[in-house]
Amino acid sequence: MGSKSKFWILTMVVAISGLSQGVLLPLIAIILEEKGVSAGINGFHATGIYLGVLLISPFIEAPLHKYGYKPIILVGGGLVAAAMLAFPIWFNLYFWFILRLFIGVGDHMLHFSSQTWIGAMSVPSKRGRNMAIYGLFFSLGFAIGPQLVNLAEVNVNLPFFLSGLLVLIAWGLVWLLRNEFVGEKAVIRKISFWGSMKRFSEVFKLAWVAMIPPFLYGILETGLNATFPVVGLRNGLDTMIIAVIISSFSVGTILFQVPIGIVSDKFGRGKILPFLTGMGAIVFVLTAFVTVPVLYVIFFFVLGILLGSLYSLGLSYMTDLTPLELLPAGNILVGMCFSLGSIIGPSATGMIGIFGNQIFYFVVAGILVIGCLLLAFGEKKMKSMKEIKI
Repeated sequence: MGSKSKFWILTMVVAISGLSQGVLLPLIAIILEEKGVSAGINGFHATGIYLGVLLISPFIEAPLHKYGYKPIILVGGGLVAAAMLAFPIWFNLYFWFILRLFIGVGDHMLHFSSQTWIGAMSVPSKRGRNMAIYGLFFSLGFAIGPQLVNLAEVNVNLPFFLSGLLVLIAWGLVWLLRNEFVGEKAVIRKISFWGSMKRFSEVFKLAWVAMIPPFLYGILETGLNATFPVVGLRNGLDTMIIAVIISSFSVGTILFQVPIGIVSDKFGRGKILPFLTGMGAIVFVLTAFVTVPVLYVIFFFVLGILLGSLYSLGLSYMTDLTPLELLPAGNILVGMCFSLGSIIGPSATGMIGIFGNQIFYFVVAGILVIGCLLLAFGEKKMKSMKEIKI
């Protein structure tokens, strides 16, 4: 099978994975709300996926070296499909939380293996574009997923069954791929927890600056989905308008992710990322003073353009800075940084009860400013290190 077919199968897999996540978050939140579960427990329950990512992260890098890309994707996809299909079996908070952990574990295995595979097979001049397409399809799946929640009106279990079936179809496509390993001449690693820890340390020394964008994106994504709806309701916006505003961020991301990826290939990730985060901070501050719903839609669309590519750009940046044999460890670290940001996001942006609604925008803007400064500093440091080597 050619590299183009391989690329599109992996992209299709990640799109359906995005769809399953996109349907799961709002669907379970709505079900728990209707069952009278408190908002606090509902919010904590949602962190199950990200905790699953953190739990599995230290243990999956070595198996990839030993067994190759394909088996890791198959195990991960199988876990996600089984967990999605198991939700209707028994409604129990603890059981559902465990299923969410399994989905986090499976999704991370699937993502880290497929994105490492795409990064390794992409030539540097097209890496940003390919990672942007990969990110775009995940975003498309994630944006389409919530629409399946409406099927719950027909039968509450229908969205679980349909998304589980779609994951199984994607899982079937992976069997068509020929297994490959990390680098033709790379040494196959022994399965070792401490060996993985050492490689994480090596990657962090080489590419710490590339971990900032995924961390920021994690804070941003969960902040927008968990805190902004509350801010909007308290500012007098109805739920339909809030949904349109959040969707406008996704539309900006989807439309501009590939062009921004191509621009980053030309000018360099290190120059583009500080610009995007700095401009994003300015727009967030301006959004704090918006009162008209149409302007919210426009501003969030612009924020989607500026900040929606942070994850895929961070991934490409890490791939630029990391040797091929350390790519799996690098991809795991990117996922861990995103998950940490996702767990921190609701708490960092949720101070609206103490300081008022507008603090949401200023907190996010402040975090983006810090990220911008660190990215600019990191780019200068990387540049000086290259000059010393030359």
